[in-house]
Amino acid sequence: MPSHDDPGPDFSETAGTAPTAPASADPASTDPASSDPESAGPAASAADGTGRGGVGRRGLFGAAGAGLVAGGLLGYTGGRAAAPPPASTPDPLETSHPFRGEHQQGIVTPAQDYLFTAAYDVTATSLADLRELMGTWCTASEQMCAGELVGGQPLANRQAAPRDTGEAWGYPPSSLTITVGAGPSLFRDEDGRDRFGLASRATEVLTQGVPRFANETLREAQSDGDLVVQACADDAQVAMHAIRNLTRLAFGSAALRWTQIGYGRTSSTSTEQETPRNLFGFKDGTSNMKAEDGAEALSEHLWVGADDDGADWLRGGTYLMIRKIRMELEVWDRLRLLEQEEIIGRDKRFGAPLSVPEPTSASQEFTAPDLTAGGSASPLIPTDAHIRMVSPEQNDGARMLRRGFNYTEGSDSLGRINAGLFFEAFVRDPRTGFYPVLERMTKHDALTEYLQHVASGLFAILPGVAEGETMFGQALFGGDGEVSDSGASGGGEVSDGGPSGG
Repeated sequence: MPSHDDPGPDFSETAGTAPTAPASADPASTDPASSDPESAGPAASAADGTGRGGVGRRGLFGAAGAGLVAGGLLGYTGGRAAAPPPASTPDPLETSHPFRGEHQQGIVTPAQDYLFTAAYDVTATSLADLRELMGTWCTASEQMCAGELVGGQPLANRQAAPRDTGEAWGYPPSSLTITVGAGPSLFRDEDGRDRFGLASRATEVLTQGVPRFANETLREAQSDGDLVVQACADDAQVAMHAIRNLTRLAFGSAALRWTQIGYGRTSSTSTEQETPRNLFGFKDGTSNMKAEDGAEALSEHLWVGADDDGADWLRGGTYLMIRKIRMELEVWDRLRLLEQEEIIGRDKRFGAPLSVPEPTSASQEFTAPDLTAGGSASPLIPTDAHIRMVSPEQNDGARMLRRGFNYTEGSDSLGRINAGLFFEAFVRDPRTGFYPVLERMTKHDALTEYLQHVASGLFAILPGVAEGETMFGQALFGGDGEVSDSGASGGGEVSDGGPSGG
């Protein structure tokens, strides 16, 4: 399996250029109570000096953990040239990404700095209730990704609970993306019961589930789920706001199963992004797929196509593999630098493969590893080095698009930092694009000695929300797509004076 450093197969999305957030005032400004500072929507921000200032890359989420891994730890690079810095880079805090399209946002979108992923167990018992939840989530997600308040504007009635929890009030969009998927248990429960009449539409990937792998100690309470929501942003609080409000809106229909907070992305999904470092101190995700890899490569390795199983509802979607991997930091920190580099297969300072003699430049990170250098007797890149284990050349060309994040969750009873990698990999078919890589890694990768897989998850990521659609997964869940008036108003609200729920 791919590890903290670099996913063997590259993972990348076909993200378009992100437009900057509109400068128009938030709809809240039209509310009768607009003279109240609370009536100013999040979109009204930097222009008047009241907006949220820039948040450091490793600022707010640094103490919480993001952590499932599904690709290589450090990156095996296939020789991609380093991209020159763009002439002018938009402020990520003032950026918003298109919500509607063929694919969901948050996949090929340039990887943000913070993540909050949540899995839910559906408590609703009817397909109609599930449809309503998908519609409510869709409406609220589109509003939040545009930097708006949930519900569009605050209630005039101050005796009612607010529609929006308020912690992102006045903040810019911060590149927020929200990505939604369905797990195998949504189609059929552990007793084989067809919960919502959807069992016949489950793909073979979902019905077969995830195989067991060597050296894993999975915690059931932190794995799987009926639904998953990934919120990524360049402000930690904006990501938190998204999950908090979607959880509130799901009250009575779905309950949180587990959550994961991540900081410090461990991969790049655009050639305009620098390669980040993981908690072992090595550059991570060098060979990850990028949006710039082009439609042909992304269609081959990332997106479910017209001829694939489940294409009637999943075409344009993908599969998300999650692995939460604890990293044995204290043991790793005691290794000699030479040992660390041989385990990874890369120079620690510049990220160059060990087949590059005495690297002197960061650009050498993108030199293709020469797996034959040094001969079979004394290969410069050891036979069990991480980048060799996860390289596409050693895995029948398997590639994936990875969006991993560091996580930190306090310390254990022995005084060790509980931290690691929350690995997320998006792939067209995990049976060919992910499982073989993970099996090879867990059995033969020298890095495995310093990793412990503690959680796992498999989800079908629904296609993008098309113009005119009113719910996530409309092709799967069916119905007329209508959402009740309670929509993104917090559940149960009929008028500004009614209860807001949640």
